[in-house]
Amino acid sequence: MSQFRVEKQRAEAEVTLSSGESRRGCFFLSSSSAVHAGPERVKDVLNFEPGFIPFETADSARMVFVNREQVVSVRLIGPREEPKRDSGYDVAVARNVEMRLSNRMVLRGVVRCYCPAGHDRLSDYARQTESFRYLETAGGTLIVNSAYIVELSEMPS
Repeated sequence: MSQFRVEKQRAEAEVTLSSGESRRGCFFLSSSSAVHAGPERVKDVLNFEPGFIPFETADSARMVFVNREQVVSVRLIGPREEPKRDSGYDVAVARNVEMRLSNRMVLRGVVRCYCPAGHDRLSDYARQTESFRYLETAGGTLIVNSAYIVELSEMPS
């Protein structure tokens, strides 16, 4: 093994691009994160820096590099544990929301507001600087690029 090789874990996902196409495959995650304690998450990879992300497609098992600015959403495949690894997950205010995206998709689910008490409204969530954010739905966990959210509204529980 090369001294420059970094061992990575695969994380299955389906990526929806601004072109309208979706691709199923794997992201590669480090066993430790540069931004928090514990292993790297798909959301960390998406938010880390601008540019391209390595993604292995499931259909042809080939490596492609996806421009993260063109990623509309990522559906995580497998266990729904990734958002629960956020510190404060259990005490963050959960908001039921509807997201209307620029590609005409309408998503419904729960977002978590990690803001101090009194600043945990949906408007506070909307002003956060993080581009890629979790949306927990009945069908699984999505990571949505906020640049493609056209409208965000709170729904009754």
